[in-house]
Amino acid sequence: MNMLTTLGLSIESPLAVPGASNYRPESWPPPPDWPVVIDEQGKVISRWGDPVWRLDPWAKKAVTLNFGDGPVKKSTTPISSKNANLLRVITGWWLYGPYGARGYRSIKTRFDQMRRLFALCEEAGILASELNHYPRVCERIPSFLNTSRKTEFLTLMHELYASRDAVGFTLLDPSSLTRLAALFPAHHTAQTPYIPPRIWRYQVTRLRECLDDFLSHREQVEACYRFCFAAYEHNQRVSERTACVNAPPFCGHNRDLSGSETGLRFFGAFPDIAKRFGIFELLERWVGRGRNLQVNSLTSYLKLVSRAGLAYILNFSLMRVEEAWNLRAGCLDVEHDKSLGDIYLLRGQTTKTISDSDALWVTSPSVAVAVRAMEVISLFRSLHASHSEVSGLAGRYLNDSYHEPWSSLRNKGDHSLRPSIPPYSDLLAQYGKLFDLEHLRITNEDLKLARLATPTLPEEYQVGAVWPLAWHQLRRTGAVNMQVSGLVSVASLQYQLKHITRAMSLYYGQNHSRLRLEEKAHTLYVRTMYEALGSELQQLTSERFVSPHGDKRKAEIVRLISPEDAKKMIGLAKKGAIACRPIILGVCSSREPCPYGGIDNIAHCGGGDSEDAKPCPDVLYDSERLGVVDDLEHVLKERLATAQNESPLMESLMAQQRSVESFRRVLGSANGR
Repeated sequence: MNMLTTLGLSIESPLAVPGASNYRPESWPPPPDWPVVIDEQGKVISRWGDPVWRLDPWAKKAVTLNFGDGPVKKSTTPISSKNANLLRVITGWWLYGPYGARGYRSIKTRFDQMRRLFALCEEAGILASELNHYPRVCERIPSFLNTSRKTEFLTLMHELYASRDAVGFTLLDPSSLTRLAALFPAHHTAQTPYIPPRIWRYQVTRLRECLDDFLSHREQVEACYRFCFAAYEHNQRVSERTACVNAPPFCGHNRDLSGSETGLRFFGAFPDIAKRFGIFELLERWVGRGRNLQVNSLTSYLKLVSRAGLAYILNFSLMRVEEAWNLRAGCLDVEHDKSLGDIYLLRGQTTKTISDSDALWVTSPSVAVAVRAMEVISLFRSLHASHSEVSGLAGRYLNDSYHEPWSSLRNKGDHSLRPSIPPYSDLLAQYGKLFDLEHLRITNEDLKLARLATPTLPEEYQVGAVWPLAWHQLRRTGAVNMQVSGLVSVASLQYQLKHITRAMSLYYGQNHSRLRLEEKAHTLYVRTMYEALGSELQQLTSERFVSPHGDKRKAEIVRLISPEDAKKMIGLAKKGAIACRPIILGVCSSREPCPYGGIDNIAHCGGGDSEDAKPCPDVLYDSERLGVVDDLEHVLKERLATAQNESPLMESLMAQQRSVESFRRVLGSANGR
């Protein structure tokens, strides 16, 4: 019954609203007489068991879904009643499930693709629910599906697999999907560059430092802002009343002339004001030039913090920059999940689904820092903004254009229009103290890791060049990091990513949330997941990976991989011909779920189960994991020192210690030590 309460029509139509007779089924799947489509007069147009569903009332024109188990038509391939009923369940899930279609075009497009698949099953004489067991039939799918639709189709199939318990059956599982993905001809599109881990970590660390620094000085910054605003407003009012020349209050005069004949006020040079409020060092650290610091440096600093917040949000979500740019105050929500704890969600308007004005993106808890900083700045700047600049505090944008009285653009321009989005590269050009360009220069290791994730990386990405940061790179880099954080060579970053992305991966990859996540972000995640299968295998043939059972066993594991033909190798990986699951000691090549762990316990991986046990035959040791294993060994020794003798904990820790020794012994032998 709990599942039934989550069902409801997602079609955006005045006829599909809570309370309507067709809004929520009373059982799943619904009975044959369940009304799927009703018209404005409440008349039932289509019922669940009808061979044809007419969507005319929603589409305002003739749109039909023909399930094929009615009267035979020359233009429509017939489908048996058993397969047609399965097709109804899937179509109904797309109408009533948590990822239901919002428009009739979407449901029609999905249905047409799925109907071709069911017609293929019918031709082969099998039920669609048995398709997973017939790989030869699956191989025929690309014959009726356009290559440009591959990602969309794989995403739909992945969502159905993730919802298999609710749907009631499985069409294709992940292994079949990976094999299917490799069967499609290459669809050549420009691939967005993946930012190498070292450079990614540097820029996100500096962004966080900027945000934390602001929040620790927020009261001083706001007090200084209010003081400066009041001083300028006062002189402006006096000038308008007395028709004298308007003089800025911070022009070097170290005196207060409020009692003079003019009534103008002067407070000395701005650096002295900044020192009085305790923010001189702060401004100097991020935007200043010593004694040349001007009041407009305060505006520049506030813009920097807001841009840093925007960049930080994009680093830890799958949002497009246009979507993050239009976030409003109060956009951060928290969903309390029994299994995973608090899940942080960004709520906003997607730029790709016009009707979706309340989409959700999964994000990291650390994004709260960025949202908080941006909300603070947006609040006190909007409090002093003119009526033409802000329509009210409710729903204010985190990024907006306000012109202080010391700005040359004061009261100019159309404030009803959203400001244009500056490129990420502007942060480098306009704020030279945010990033050190030397830290952004590409190294050999950076280039190697970038090409692993982006084989088509343009030639201008060369060793020694400054990495050209761009907003769209952050979105793809986030998706890749969620999938293959094993690419990350810095242990601290890898540790950070595994914690940040665990909940995000579950929510995007397994439809864990009952909330409707932004569709394109979910699609990006699923596409990246299948792309990553090939790139993770790319290094297995190198000397970096060693089998504890010798070269012959390693050759058996990687026998299908051709290092000279990366394209072919990635294709084989997508077929599921070889597996590669990151573990502490390296990778596991088993295609079956492991009951022993490998992520939080390495006893079985390295043969530490007993004194005479051998390492797992599916493991490949990674020589670049020595640092991680060193850290693990340190923890093991600390816990062994306090563990009770002959306790299960003591035995487990000793088993893992033996695996560590096996790891070192094998790598030492491979390296001639």
